Amino acid sequence: MAPLICVFMTLFLGRYPVSVVGVIRSLFSGSIIETTGYDSFIVWQLRLPRALMGAFIGASLAASGAAFQGVFRNPLVNSGVLGVSNGAGFGAALAIVAFGGGLYIYSSAFFFAVLAVMLAYFAGRIYGSAPAVTLILGGVVVSGFFTALTSILRYVADPYSQLPAITFWFMGSLASVDYRQFFALIPMTAGMGMIYLSRWRINALSMGEKEAIALGVNTSFYKMLIIGGATLATAAAVCVGGVIGWVGLVIPHIGRMLAGNDNTRLIPLSMSLGACFLVLIDVLSRSLTSSEIPIGILTSLIGTPFFVYLLKKTKGGGWK
Repeated sequence: MAPLICVFMTLFLGRYPVSVVGVIRSLFSGSIIETTGYDSFIVWQLRLPRALMGAFIGASLAASGAAFQGVFRNPLVNSGVLGVSNGAGFGAALAIVAFGGGLYIYSSAFFFAVLAVMLAYFAGRIYGSAPAVTLILGGVVVSGFFTALTSILRYVADPYSQLPAITFWFMGSLASVDYRQFFALIPMTAGMGMIYLSRWRINALSMGEKEAIALGVNTSFYKMLIIGGATLATAAAVCVGGVIGWVGLVIPHIGRMLAGNDNTRLIPLSMSLGACFLVLIDVLSRSLTSSEIPIGILTSLIGTPFFVYLLKKTKGGGWK
């Protein structure tokens, strides 16, 4: 219910004021295909699609972060721990340099995001299994590899057109979102569904692999299922919204402050908090100044001090 309230609120908040009555009238008198008047156009074509997409992106990143923190038993990992963001960033940069951007960005970013996680997973199985530590190390290696490739593309990109587009994409933004990008809701919904249905298994995995096996959990299968679901959700979110940092780290911890470590409650709460958080941050990004602030900047300003707090609280250690 809270995400729906936030989505409705964002329809009349912004630099161009639209009254509550005007929003309600626009919702019932207009449609996606046909809009009449400025208020109806702003509600249906500008604010509603980016509010809905922002809610799904925030929920996807938060749920993926909570799932990874449980599976890896580490409170300092986030939704991009296995190289999703870096892989997607390379894919987007490649599409901008090679094809001029456009819709190629979404397909290329999604493909390389999934490819990065697959490479990280296979790198983590170097000893025939995939313990949490080697998976995280595999993600670090793959992230560094795709960062180097992205740097090469930035070096050869046109400094007047392609390089600014790449830089802006890495800052994260919902400014270009419209109904054409709603195809990304399918993998996001599928990924979050896989995490939600496996949430009690995350509880078992967070106690350790031996304990999970003793409880009858097929650890290899559910680890792949949860990682796969988190990858789908995160890859789809990043390919549409760009690199939006800290949501997958901060929101699950806020959820733990409210509901504890039980993932049966934490996962749905993280989805709700993540959706509300990103929708409200998006309102700030398009309202604070005359030119829109990239949303990744605002999430980083909030996430950085919170991350320092987590480091101090955990002393750089793992899951407690």
